[in-house]
Amino acid sequence: MLPLLRCVPRALGSAVAGLRAAAPAPPLRQLLQPASRPCARPFGLLSVRAGSERRPGLLRPRGPCACGCGGLHTEGDKAFVEFLNDEIKEEKKIQKHKSLPKMSGGWELEVNGTEAKLVRKVAGEKITVSFNINNSIPPTFDGGEEETSEGQKVEEKEPELTSTPNFVVEVTKSDGKKALVLDCHYPEDEVGQEEEEESDIFSIREVSFQSTDKSDWTDTEYTLNTDSLDWALYDHLMDFLADRGVDNTFADELVELSTALEHREYITFLEDLRSFVKIQ
Repeated sequence: MLPLLRCVPRALGSAVAGLRAAAPAPPLRQLLQPASRPCARPFGLLSVRAGSERRPGLLRPRGPCACGCGGLHTEGDKAFVEFLNDEIKEEKKIQKHKSLPKMSGGWELEVNGTEAKLVRKVAGEKITVSFNINNSIPPTFDGGEEETSEGQKVEEKEPELTSTPNFVVEVTKSDGKKALVLDCHYPEDEVGQEEEEESDIFSIREVSFQSTDKSDWTDTEYTLNTDSLDWALYDHLMDFLADRGVDNTFADELVELSTALEHREYITFLEDLRSFVKIQ
């Protein structure tokens, strides 16, 4: 009897091990998937409020529709399209610029999707400013509700979204052999701040020389990081940009241009999404 009882744990252990081996392990892509970031866009109707009803039938799997087209038509798709219709209407209602605003100072604008380039020629020099509006809106934080002196709660207005992209300034001399490249950005604590003393609303992050003969810039060229740069040299670099039209006025107009371009591309994305989901 004892030998038989001793064999029982071993048999159970083998069965459990077999079940563990048969169960599929989670794929490595899921384990490495970064946590989702909160949505930074309170435009229109995108903000989902707590307590909203969820239709139980939207998540049920559906087969091809009965019309014989072979497509997948669900109640969820129909509700999605209705939501997008309302969202597009709201976005077009609050759109400030139907066409992209122009930059002062004789800058010529070239747009290719989310990428934009501003070009200006001054006394034998070519100044090019490039930027991309993707991921250019900083995250916003909901401040909740404020209470007045009488104790009444006042709902705060949603902050206006502005696009503050990183931009690269490329200065090329008439010989055209080398280009001075300055990588610039908008510090978050400087954007929208009004101070008594005039301060720069953008900063230079890195400076390097790149060959104009190569289509792609390389990391083999020395790059100067301005974090530990002498303040006098940094001021001369900022003056160098200002003399070529890249100053606070330019930076303000660039924010307005980038915000208009980002909003236009966002509306186009919503329209493409509606066309993709829409029941034919």
